[in-house]
Amino acid sequence: MASELLVQKFGGTSVAGVARVRKVALRVKQTIERGYKVVVVVSAMGDTTDKLITLAKSVTRCPDPRELDMLIANGESITAPLLAMALQDIGVCAISLSGAQAGIRTSRMHNKARIIDVNPIRIKQALSANCVPVVAGFQGVDDEFDVTTLGRGGSDTSAVALAAALGAKVCEIYTDVKGVYTADPRIVPEARLIPTISYEEMLELASVGAKVMHPRAVELGELYGIPIHVRSSFHKQEGTMIKHIPTTEERERVRGIAHEQGIAKITVVGVPDRPGIAAAIFKPLGDAGISVDVIIQNASREGVTDLSFTVSEADLDQAIKIVEEVAKNISAKEVIHDKHLAKVSIVGTGMLGTPGIAGTMFSTLAQRNINIEMISTSEIRITCIIKEHLVQEAVRALHAAFKLDQT
Repeated sequence: MASELLVQKFGGTSVAGVARVRKVALRVKQTIERGYKVVVVVSAMGDTTDKLITLAKSVTRCPDPRELDMLIANGESITAPLLAMALQDIGVCAISLSGAQAGIRTSRMHNKARIIDVNPIRIKQALSANCVPVVAGFQGVDDEFDVTTLGRGGSDTSAVALAAALGAKVCEIYTDVKGVYTADPRIVPEARLIPTISYEEMLELASVGAKVMHPRAVELGELYGIPIHVRSSFHKQEGTMIKHIPTTEERERVRGIAHEQGIAKITVVGVPDRPGIAAAIFKPLGDAGISVDVIIQNASREGVTDLSFTVSEADLDQAIKIVEEVAKNISAKEVIHDKHLAKVSIVGTGMLGTPGIAGTMFSTLAQRNINIEMISTSEIRITCIIKEHLVQEAVRALHAAFKLDQT
């Protein structure tokens, strides 16, 4: 019987230094000794990516996106051969591969590329030779063979995409936390580890700030039915399994609280209320790779309205330039913005059709004098935009209000 295949991804903290790289090599060897074939995906060591971005900005205030990708992709390209060498040193055949060599093809959107195809020929060749492929995550190449990167957390996406392309049994994500918690344990010490969570719930948590998984990685896992096992590199606990969970009536109402800081709000004041205006505003933002989140349009009065939406503070300057140009073209009155905001969200499949969930959230925030600036909802999520300096208090209050510290 052929050995089952695992994809193991190790994050930046897991490979932050020679000693940790060697520990990762030992863990991979132990997995092989249990009878598995292994493909490894690695992130850059520690804060290497941040240092490379800082280096780029010391040369120019606005680095060219293509050149920035060429630079920051080197973080993972350093880790992969180092781990391959460490594996070889303990008697394990290993070969390092860049994203391009691993067959990862992407869109041409630099710094935020999306995977469009995976053709893992060289990975399969290595596995056939009983060799461990060590792949540089976070990167690929576009149709002109330019290096691209997948955005923050992109190594998760690389790992799940490879697991899907190779038909792996599971994709293991090794990080510096023990798994997925009901809230950030650094803010809520009483937060509980969630042993099993659905793709749907994890995707919502990841999309609104839970840093343990990248949203696109969860999307791919759900699309191809790849279980994702989030585990700690530093502990032996089982962690959290992200997988398909059949719908039942006994679903937990709220599974977790997520938060995200560094949010900005842009308001286009005095927008003509006619067809095509929203498209005129949001299409150029999408073309520039700027993700828009919460959107609110006020009721129209005398043919004009105000349109507000949120973006990451990192995208604010570029977004303002785009929106101000559009505002002139559509004869809007002005564009204003507000920084230092944050999201706080509650997520759970059991929220669907359960009365009182929104009321509990809003009243809990009101009792602590936390003003809600914007609200966004899905069937299993409610998100509030609040002042950034109040977000930790909001997370703690909501965690207690929904009794998530109780099993």
